[in-house]
Amino acid sequence: MADSTSDVRILKTEPLVAPDEMARQIPATPAIAETVLSGRRQVQAVLAGEDPRLLLVMGPCSIHDEKAAVEYGERFAALADAVSDRMLLVMRVYFEKPRTTLGWKGLINDPHLDGSFDVAGGLALARRLLASLAAKGVHTATEFLDPIVPQYIADLVTWAAVGARTTESQIHREMASGLSMPVGFKNGTDGGYQIAIDAMKTSRAPHAFLGIDHQGRTCVVHTAGNPYGHLILRGGSRGTNFSAAAVGEVQGKLEAAGLSPRILVDCSHANSEKDHNRQAIAFRDVVAQRAAGNVNIVGLMVESHLGAGRQDLGADPSKLAYGVSITDACIDWDTTAALVYEAHEALAASPAPVR
Repeated sequence: MADSTSDVRILKTEPLVAPDEMARQIPATPAIAETVLSGRRQVQAVLAGEDPRLLLVMGPCSIHDEKAAVEYGERFAALADAVSDRMLLVMRVYFEKPRTTLGWKGLINDPHLDGSFDVAGGLALARRLLASLAAKGVHTATEFLDPIVPQYIADLVTWAAVGARTTESQIHREMASGLSMPVGFKNGTDGGYQIAIDAMKTSRAPHAFLGIDHQGRTCVVHTAGNPYGHLILRGGSRGTNFSAAAVGEVQGKLEAAGLSPRILVDCSHANSEKDHNRQAIAFRDVVAQRAAGNVNIVGLMVESHLGAGRQDLGADPSKLAYGVSITDACIDWDTTAALVYEAHEALAASPAPVR
């Protein structure tokens, strides 16, 4: 109607299956649940300083091909096992892509890569992939962007991130306060730390906010607060922030705020100056800092795929090169494995891990 005051610009709405129903269709078996719970316990122990291993969160910038993700996961599982005495590896399995303006928004939003926006299919695909990886013993990490998505897949995730564009968002801080896994907050896109420090403080407190329950009903969600929030350095528009001086500065700010100085360093994004080949520079520098005694650097993040670089999506997804990112450029598998083994050797003098 011309005089309507409601849904003037809404083209249509599509009902979704409830989270509980999707979980019945794609269940977390006891073995899968134990993989997830074990991964969370280990990450929490690293963050608490009880486990001296280095946490490595590595994998594709975003998942766009289930087959390539499974192959990467199989290689990842073998690598994780080989270095488990000194490192805890968690695979990036990112389904939501925040955009500065426009572009492909990730596998959940557009799983067919064709603008059909089959969100129901995307949620099911994401859940199926996480379950498949957990069944292989792979611990997984993701970034939560839409606050409804966790109800569908969070029970299968070991570690979560809140990105630079959303760390300042009240909604995402409230969401993090109720998530069941540790959550890393990235510094702002300008490189400033304060929004992440504020997010850590906020997410540790209880909150009440609007959401959905496992039956898909709108509800008020009451949270207890998440004690495992931590800061991720990813650089910013003012430059990189992985140097010993930058790391020392932010650790001092965390301690002054009454927070744990344990941090992760993202070797990609602004810390690689948007050149995937420069991730190795940041990686080696930070590993050297850790090996020299800064045990409060508890982890690193790396964007890695089967093949190096990136490619444009284009109009025909069938023409995409296999195992190459369609979002941020990544290092290839051989480079990834070489860096991990190099770091493993550099950490040889570290104390024996608590298992």
